[in-house]
Amino acid sequence: MDEDILRKMEERLGPFHARQRLGIEADHEAQTFGHGLLSFHIRNWYPVHSVIRNALKLTGLYWRGRRNTGSILVKRNDVMFKELPPLFDGFTILHLSDMHVDMNEAAMQRLIELVGDMRYDLCVLTGDYRGKNFGPFEATLNGVARVRAHLKEPVYGVLGDHDTIQMVPGLEAMGIRMLLNESEVIVRGDQQIYLAGIDDAHRFKADDIEKATLQIPYGEFSILLSHTPEIYRQAAHADFNLLLSGHTHGGQICLPGSIPIILDAVLPRRMGAGAWQYHDMAGYTSVGAGSSVVPVRLNCPPEITLHCLRSG
Repeated sequence: MDEDILRKMEERLGPFHARQRLGIEADHEAQTFGHGLLSFHIRNWYPVHSVIRNALKLTGLYWRGRRNTGSILVKRNDVMFKELPPLFDGFTILHLSDMHVDMNEAAMQRLIELVGDMRYDLCVLTGDYRGKNFGPFEATLNGVARVRAHLKEPVYGVLGDHDTIQMVPGLEAMGIRMLLNESEVIVRGDQQIYLAGIDDAHRFKADDIEKATLQIPYGEFSILLSHTPEIYRQAAHADFNLLLSGHTHGGQICLPGSIPIILDAVLPRRMGAGAWQYHDMAGYTSVGAGSSVVPVRLNCPPEITLHCLRSG
């Protein structure tokens, strides 16, 4: 553990959160290497990655799946809210998720080409910057920096279940405001909305929605960034108007008709990809711009999303 990074994290997050997250990461890394149930998860049991890759090659699907990773779709999601302040009518958010930059170089180059001329008011990143979920992260930061150079300010992000908290100083140094159970006010004229983000709720269970809402006045329009949509109940009952997330990859390798074989998330399948509604809260689950385990996409093209907020 780099002492300079630890010092920066403690200054930024406080010693409790920084050391707690690092301790949880260490426990999970120990499990990944064979000391607990996590070692049997397909994502963590690395020999099975070769089995999947070879099986796809035998079926003739591997190289098609590799080519599909570069075919990133630009999706548009128009969402109407009666609570949205009028000055934010038409406010557009560019949403990138699950880039896994160090194992998706060609896809990231295509992403850079797509975002260069886009018009939007704010950019959000909903986690999983790294390919593996342990080990060095310098290549990840370098890859994110290449994408970040083509994004317009402001840019906000949260961590995913593949990301170490040690990446936070590097991400913030390149101009990404990381929201770790925190919120920011976004102002237009004399009106405002609130943007909150939580730490990973899937693997590390480091989320704290209550803390994230402390600075949000009751009744104000608010958006929550979470890597996983699995906290949809908590978010809705905390009165968020919109939840933006990723994590599921939409299944990544799907049956025809984009039917996911597995989502790696405990939630209704209708929330596994795209737009959905839960009580009074709108939600969107990005299928992600990258890929995980093996760099292939079948019947589930990668995406970046433009969310346009409408008042009415």
